[in-house]
Amino acid sequence: MTVLKMTDLDLQGKRVLIREDLNVPVKDGVVSSDARILASLPTIRLALEKGAAVMVCSHLGRPTEGEFSAENSLKPVAEYLSKALGRDVPLVADYLNGVDVKAGDVVLFENVRFNKGEKKNADELAQKYAALCDVFVMDAFGTAHRAEGSTHGVAKFAKVAAAGPLLAAELEA
Repeated sequence: MTVLKMTDLDLQGKRVLIREDLNVPVKDGVVSSDARILASLPTIRLALEKGAAVMVCSHLGRPTEGEFSAENSLKPVAEYLSKALGRDVPLVADYLNGVDVKAGDVVLFENVRFNKGEKKNADELAQKYAALCDVFVMDAFGTAHRAEGSTHGVAKFAKVAAAGPLLAAELEA
């Protein structure tokens, strides 16, 4: 099986949406186990080094779909990423109708499970995700088995869909 890999793509000036698994434990508003975040850093750094405008998305916890919940917000993850990458990583809550991100910058989208249709893999939501990017990178091996809007649906509609380094390594194992 041939899989298109992020490492094979020219990402210069491209809008790249990366689906990571940043579903980490948070206690009192602070990330308490960072293994998944640390695993995502090489992929994010690679996209930045390749000159991409980087948008990262993930879920956190099991909120009621379509409803914001502070305890399931990715805010602590955005703060952690900012420190780990040594740059500001803004958390963007309102992104479905477009977001301004420049080449060489990175943003983190708020919890995808706050979007109605995420768990049901709704085509309308998946098309909105796909419209945000030139390239979709699936790097969340831990959620790859779930047919959801930000894992399966977006890949159906994205102009280009590729495996990130974490997913590619698992596929080759």
